[in-house]
Amino acid sequence: MHRKFIALIVASAIAVTGVSASQARAADAHDILGGLAAIAIIGAAVNHYNKEKRRDRVARQYNQVQQAPKPRHDVRPLPPRVARYDLPQRCLRTYEHYSKKRPLLRSKCLKRHYEFANSLPLQCEIGFWDGKKVKRAYEPACLRQKGYRVVYR
Repeated sequence: MHRKFIALIVASAIAVTGVSASQARAADAHDILGGLAAIAIIGAAVNHYNKEKRRDRVARQYNQVQQAPKPRHDVRPLPPRVARYDLPQRCLRTYEHYSKKRPLLRSKCLKRHYEFANSLPLQCEIGFWDGKKVKRAYEPACLRQKGYRVVYR
């Protein structure tokens, strides 16, 4: 707003100066046209300068919007006292020789992927014969009663 006002004042001052000077010398039409042409050239230059500034400002704002860091909404991990009751879902498996419908949590898998496998309740551990040897696993329903849960990650 201020730049337009200043440009208007400068242009009118040049116009008045050119007209008054040409009238004082009893100028002809060539002088008047020359003054008007100078005013038009200055006005076009100011207008072009303002357009460039506006275009740069819009481009800068657009780039800032495009490159603005997106807010992160990461889920905080559970505290260790709570997370220790989360059992990995990848250890669930059904065994033909135990039950085709009820999955068990494999002991070896829990030892690999669950930090607190040694502290699981022994009442929930079962052994069954698979035709070759005795397999060890944990009953999820029993663990659920003790406060554990299978987490799907």
